[in-house]
Amino acid sequence: MSFADKIQKFGRSEFVPDGWYWLLQSKDLKSGTAKPATFLDKNFVIYRGEDDVVRILDAYCPHMGAHLCDGAVEGNSIRCPFHFWKYNAQGVCTDIPAQADTKAVAKLNSYKCSEKYGLIWLWYGSPLDNEAVPVIPELQKFELDSTLGKPFTKQCHPNVMMINAIDAHHFRSVHKLIVDLEMEPRILSPRCIQFSNTTALPKKNFLLRWAARFYQKALTYELTYWWGHTGSVMVGPDFLHFYIIFALRPTTEGKAEGQTILVTKKRAGLFGLVINPILLFLSKCVGNYFAKGDTIIFSRIKFNFQTPIKADKPILKFIDHYEQLSSTGFSTHKDVKPWSPKEEMTL
Repeated sequence: MSFADKIQKFGRSEFVPDGWYWLLQSKDLKSGTAKPATFLDKNFVIYRGEDDVVRILDAYCPHMGAHLCDGAVEGNSIRCPFHFWKYNAQGVCTDIPAQADTKAVAKLNSYKCSEKYGLIWLWYGSPLDNEAVPVIPELQKFELDSTLGKPFTKQCHPNVMMINAIDAHHFRSVHKLIVDLEMEPRILSPRCIQFSNTTALPKKNFLLRWAARFYQKALTYELTYWWGHTGSVMVGPDFLHFYIIFALRPTTEGKAEGQTILVTKKRAGLFGLVINPILLFLSKCVGNYFAKGDTIIFSRIKFNFQTPIKADKPILKFIDHYEQLSSTGFSTHKDVKPWSPKEEMTL
């Protein structure tokens, strides 16, 4: 049996761990409007009420199956475009123009969602779970500024993209990095694992010796992964760190749909207005560096991890962590069955 045969969850499209997954950029959903969205094989309607709060419901009206995204947002409710049945934020039908009684109508499922970093996130898991949208550990006590890169699609599973950033020896072969990274893993929670570089900058020449002055210990390179699909990168000298989040969601075809998030500490006054856009732009440049050189590999890779070597230790730790994740998914939500008479097709 090869190592690949021992893997049960990692890189498998049929397993999706509980977690937050991005659906839409916030700017694309104006107040009083609705949009269609899909995650895996599930269709949703996302709408923003007059209170500016986002709601997510099952996509289709249980009357005849019209998609609610084509309807009208009224207050904090949404009305079906076909026969004008109205549903509140909990998915309860509150109005049928053709009759007064709405009690027989099946309730639509409502889904936990959140807005952060300019994105609308969907919670995939038990609605009672109190897990928050990820925040880079070093930034948890700060207010944040952020901006978004362009959405992207890679022709491989999100897990394959995630191991790329902790694959230290590929930085030598693909990115020509002059530092031999040693990634030390640390479990932060059952759903979160962190990898930190422990090696210092080499002092082979004047430029490297000068750069080493800005690192008290190791070269800063830290990855934090949540539920194996969203990861952050922290790099930079001790006095100024750059932060990038890669939010990835799987597709039923085994692809990764991603959104790059660039983050920095919020800085007050004119200084913040001037310096933060510059820092976010520089963070974007760092993110482009990580993406460069790997795109072709991602487009053709057929992930089959048969022969691990010593240098793959961080990847093995990540796979072991991922194999222990759970998937409650939408199983706590009962699928909506459109109401109909039990016997004859008459009322």
